[in-house]
Amino acid sequence: MNANSVNLADTGNAPLVEVEHDAYRVPGVVRVTMNRPDAFNALSEALLDELQQRLSEIANSDARVVVIAGAGRAFCAGHDLKEMRAAPSLAYYQQLFARCTKLMMTIQRMPQPVIARAHGIATAAGCQLVAMCDLAVAADTARFAVSGVNLGLFCATPSVPLSRNLSRKAALEMLLTGEFIDAAAAKQQGLVNRVAPTDALDDEVARLAASICAKPAEAVSAGKGLFYRQLEMGIEAAYQLAGQTMACNMMADSALEGVQAFIDKRAPEWRR
Repeated sequence: MNANSVNLADTGNAPLVEVEHDAYRVPGVVRVTMNRPDAFNALSEALLDELQQRLSEIANSDARVVVIAGAGRAFCAGHDLKEMRAAPSLAYYQQLFARCTKLMMTIQRMPQPVIARAHGIATAAGCQLVAMCDLAVAADTARFAVSGVNLGLFCATPSVPLSRNLSRKAALEMLLTGEFIDAAAAKQQGLVNRVAPTDALDDEVARLAASICAKPAEAVSAGKGLFYRQLEMGIEAAYQLAGQTMACNMMADSALEGVQAFIDKRAPEWRR
């Protein structure tokens, strides 16, 4: 992996976050890998900060698609409970969850689509991370849970994206029982888009990323922004915003070329 070295805290000589450009040999795809394999990629404060920094940098780059992955056996086991238990104060927990929320909202606000590559377990805030990514591809052996309730802690922050991806009853069942669901159930319930055998997971991620990269960047970016904004609106306001977005999009060079190519019955020639 052609990765940039970043904060080395709590991983010895290995980077805490690895960043690979043109991942899967697809130009424009950036893979961001959480690298705390011995801790199941638990979201320590240091890891949260590194992810925040790296994703903020990528958001302002010419990257087209971002893939978030985990090293080792797990995708992400949620918050670092040992670290949380070492500093039990309301102020500390408030700032910790605020930092996590900032990271999750950064993912949604990035102009690039973000794909979760879930090869292993994703629990609590790790499941939240999968749900907050725009798209998700899972290995057929991956499992998902919001298991805080088993420890006496309702997974309140993970409930936000879960309730926006799954049906209410499916989301609430996960939150109230803390039980795992497998990859097939995650796909059926809307938590992930695609499921692939473990040895074909990267091929499936690459196919999805390449399909997005083949589309005009301005249309993808504008579309992602519109999608999330209109979800929080009433239907009339959503239509007004969508109509304005489409009108502006139609004036873009890529849309003008795409429509003309359709009329001419030829492949569009988009500027990269």
